[in-house]
Amino acid sequence: MRARVVAVAWWLAVATALLVAPLALRDRLPDPLATHWGTSGSVPDGSSSFTGHLILTQALWAGLWVLFFLLGRARDRRAARVTSAACLVGAGVLLLGVDASTLAVNLDAATWREALLPGWHIPTVIAAMVAAGGLAAYLGRGAPDEEPAGSGEPPVLRLRRGQRAVWVSRVVNPWLAAATVLALALTATMGVLTLVGGAPGGFLAGLLPAFVILVVVGLATVAVSVRVGDGRITIGFGPLGWPARRIPLSKVESAWSQTRQPGEVGGWGFRGLPGNATIMLRGGECLVLRYRSGGQLTISIDDAERGASLINALIAERVQS
Repeated sequence: MRARVVAVAWWLAVATALLVAPLALRDRLPDPLATHWGTSGSVPDGSSSFTGHLILTQALWAGLWVLFFLLGRARDRRAARVTSAACLVGAGVLLLGVDASTLAVNLDAATWREALLPGWHIPTVIAAMVAAGGLAAYLGRGAPDEEPAGSGEPPVLRLRRGQRAVWVSRVVNPWLAAATVLALALTATMGVLTLVGGAPGGFLAGLLPAFVILVVVGLATVAVSVRVGDGRITIGFGPLGWPARRIPLSKVESAWSQTRQPGEVGGWGFRGLPGNATIMLRGGECLVLRYRSGGQLTISIDDAERGASLINALIAERVQS
């Protein structure tokens, strides 16, 4: 409860600062404001009306706050608390820094084109974001995790001698699927416009490749399937289950089911490093594999306990044989 109160207070404080500071300086700011600077230097190449700037910053902060607050739903887990605190505070400091920089360079400028951005602003804002996020993560870490109830012996399925068994499960993230379809539609539309000469100049070298990457990544992560059988665990990615990763059962020590949330692993998608990774498409039941080498792989998948019990049974069968 205390963490929730602090999070709401932080949202209100940042939202107030993002509103009050521009209003207090409104008479000394041009309208429109310079709000974007090109990669070529400190010269502004984009602007926004004063009202539009206020609405955009408030909407962006509200969206980020909701996203990162939801990451910390599993507040009984230290990883969720740390992730949520770091992201909430870091995002707030980033927006405050960007807004302060924007107001500073626009202050007393005759027009938005005279608002030159000093080179030290960007690294300073990024450093402040990282420092604030790290401090928030440390202060918000709380007590160590308690061992979940029923975390004793891994489940084992009883198989008759010579019996063959296969377990298959699949999970689809509907939100990511919708975003991928939207990105695919935009890519196709802008690709056609580029071919017929109707797209903005430089689009083919800029936005189009970015949209293609979004589509490829989305297709690879929109769904995950797991199949246990024939002496291995097969993890398929995307709607067609391809590409696939195959893990021999000889490399697995044990498996179990555990409830985990995106906030515990840093969000959705592929998280972690080789040897201790997570494939997170939705919060809830997950299949956890422990390798004989000591590493772990966590996969958000339905009916994970049944899959874990079959894996353990097959491992025990191999040992006995």
